[in-house]
Amino acid sequence: MGRSAEHGFTSLGRSAEHGFTLVELMVVIAIMGFASAAVMLAVPDPRGRLVDDADRFAARLAAARDQAVIAARPAAIWVSPGAYGFETRDRDRWSEPADAPFPVTHWRAGTRALVGQDGKTGGRLMLSFDSTGLPAQPARITLMRDEESVAVTLDGAGRVRVGG
Repeated sequence: MGRSAEHGFTSLGRSAEHGFTLVELMVVIAIMGFASAAVMLAVPDPRGRLVDDADRFAARLAAARDQAVIAARPAAIWVSPGAYGFETRDRDRWSEPADAPFPVTHWRAGTRALVGQDGKTGGRLMLSFDSTGLPAQPARITLMRDEESVAVTLDGAGRVRVGG
């Protein structure tokens, strides 16, 4: 037979009746905090990475250059703070072709492009290529979201770079 509490011994089952100690609760809360922080760091931004937007835009800019060479007629991408689109030149005017390789694309939520002179965000910029693939002018478009920014650069030879 076991000895009872009246003889100086405590039952192991008795501590369970009193609940958790403050230290035990704090340890559990700390573990939950670390776990939730790990989950928050592991979950990607639902808008995607800004550099992915820049890569996609740079690829489409290069495609416009290639389209100008292949079709042997000027092609362009217009860029505004909220979107960009593809155009070709027919005779004396720019227009969106019926079979445009890329539809007008809006930047993802929170992303904007700095397209004006001296980094202002207003207006619309036309990045055009002649039938040999050379751009009308070099350009630098900076995409911004929150505190992050990524530049897409078009040099005078028609090369497109992301970053730098």
